[in-house]
Amino acid sequence: MFRSLLFLILLFPALLQAQNLDEQLRAVEAELAALEAQKKVLNERREGIKLERIQHDLQAIGLPSEDYIMHSAMALEYAEAHEQAAWVAHIILPDVTSGNVGRTNDFRPDPKVATGTAVEEDYFLKYLQADSTYEYDGFGYDRGHLAPSADFRWSEKALSESYYYSNMSPQVAEFNREAWAELEALLRGYLYENPGVQLYVVTGPVLEPDLPVIERSVNKVSIPERYFKVALDLKNGRGIGFIMPNEKISYPLESFAVSIDQVEAVTGLDFFNKLPEVQENALEQILDKSAWIPELAGGDVEPLFPPDLPPNHFNTVQSRQYMGKGMEINVCGTVVSTRYSRSGNLWLNIDKRFPNQIFSVFIRKKDLPNFSFDPQIVLANKKVCFRGEVENFSGTPTMNIHLEEAIQIGVPGQ
Repeated sequence: MFRSLLFLILLFPALLQAQNLDEQLRAVEAELAALEAQKKVLNERREGIKLERIQHDLQAIGLPSEDYIMHSAMALEYAEAHEQAAWVAHIILPDVTSGNVGRTNDFRPDPKVATGTAVEEDYFLKYLQADSTYEYDGFGYDRGHLAPSADFRWSEKALSESYYYSNMSPQVAEFNREAWAELEALLRGYLYENPGVQLYVVTGPVLEPDLPVIERSVNKVSIPERYFKVALDLKNGRGIGFIMPNEKISYPLESFAVSIDQVEAVTGLDFFNKLPEVQENALEQILDKSAWIPELAGGDVEPLFPPDLPPNHFNTVQSRQYMGKGMEINVCGTVVSTRYSRSGNLWLNIDKRFPNQIFSVFIRKKDLPNFSFDPQIVLANKKVCFRGEVENFSGTPTMNIHLEEAIQIGVPGQ
């Protein structure tokens, strides 16, 4: 018993120290919890201030009309006759490069549109099955975002509001998921290349009389034939516009890039109208595609304009139509990159460099002696027309050239 008592006496300081450490740990954890709560409150306040600033900046730079609805991070004018927005304005903040809020997919009517907006039944019907899954009956069009949700991935509130039906427009699936998504990604990518910039963006359908409608939609939503997007970088003093058809697109984005003035001429809208007139005119008239599209700055060029080509001559995009057809045609474009393979074959990429090539030419090593010049040196950066059959090489239209006579430097008539 004496030994047990002695053991407890000796152990008591250790137990007391352990209890003291536990209390310290609980105190620190309580402080951390309080700091987390305070951090959450401050983050919410910071987000609220940013949203207020977006609203202020959108109004300060000038919206296309005075009849608009302002949400947390976007403004829009609703075109009741077409059951979609005539335009949606928002700002892509530098925060988009670090934001991590995911898609919410909470599509819903816009409560601020007094006349009511389109609804789910304008795009598809769904039927609950016995296994609790849904069977979908689509009407043939995607609910295409005008202001893309990913531009708001720094704010749960703003991202969720991007799913209002007032921000949706019926888009052909291949357009919405490919070229349109590529354009949206291009503008977000611009902020990675230009840190600290915020982009002012206005997007919308080109609404015209007598547009077709989704016949099965309850509100007879109009189906636009074209869409527009304009973007303005005030910090670097540059702007760009795009007008794109609502269809599967084969041409690269730069083929649809225009000045902001040209978008205004097509839509009848006046963008950024509160800027000083001299500044507005300069920003909206000048177009430098290479400042917005990195591939152009790196050496890519636009495919040649088909109407400028002589009869029976095609540009690099059109070449795909003849891939595997066994027909001899003339394909014209600019040689933007060249390389020799390990086996000694010469590859020429036309208009677009690897890995974005849209048309390639190769000359086998055994055929190189048929040329009186070195094609790699002589053809580099030249406009050239190639004559031959277009083959399918891993999905890329490709032409095998055997003789010098199949190559014409320069484009006839240009």
